[in-house]
Amino acid sequence: MIIFLTISFQNVHPNAETTANLSEQNTMSVLWFQSAGEAKGLYYQGYNIGRMRLDQILSKERKKKSLKPAIVLDIDETILNNSPHQAWYVLAGRRLPFKWDEWFNRAEAKPLPGAIEFLHYANSLGVAIYYISNRYESQKERTIRNLQKVGAPQADADHVLLLQPGEKGKEERRKQVARTHDILLFFGDNLGDFRGFEALSVSGRNQAVDKYQEEFGKRLILFPNPMYGDWEGAIYNFDYRKTDEEKAKLRKKFLEIYR
Repeated sequence: MIIFLTISFQNVHPNAETTANLSEQNTMSVLWFQSAGEAKGLYYQGYNIGRMRLDQILSKERKKKSLKPAIVLDIDETILNNSPHQAWYVLAGRRLPFKWDEWFNRAEAKPLPGAIEFLHYANSLGVAIYYISNRYESQKERTIRNLQKVGAPQADADHVLLLQPGEKGKEERRKQVARTHDILLFFGDNLGDFRGFEALSVSGRNQAVDKYQEEFGKRLILFPNPMYGDWEGAIYNFDYRKTDEEKAKLRKKFLEIYR
């Protein structure tokens, strides 16, 4: 028997007053990332694609053969799993600015599925590996320690490129690598890990994805991260100084519903 329900949205208003608890709202995102087999499968899928593309490019598609081949990867939620810190924030329910320093200093993040196996495969092919992250330069020693602890190859000061004082985004560091290497693939969990996607609005980000649609799975390997990222920042127009209540209203404003 099929039962049809009529749902009224008369009382749903994106600007309704709310007492926001943004850390509590992140419960489902963190839970999915940590427990869903789909999340694990997407990481394996991404790194499997990376392995296949490396084989294809190195065998017949390279254009800059005078330069050494390289790959560029983000670190957080691409190689290292920081979800335990996200989960702590959900359970603690702290209404304070979210800070990474204490977690990074522990250097305890575990590797994400398929990451280390893929990195060793790339290393065995003689491919240079560059880790480009927007962690701060002051966090470099602990970042390298964590990468080395999980067995990431080429994790040293020359290959771990972190955010410099006054720098915005990753483009300058990508250009730095491209001056001496032929970058074959980019890996990340944030569109900002790829050229042409930084500091865009919500609609601008989606339009850029459409524009570069053929690059995904070909040169750009994207991983899932529903917990945080520029996708959220774009909703706030990258103004993280907004109050929790203001952020909660904007989150609801961008929801699409049927009427």
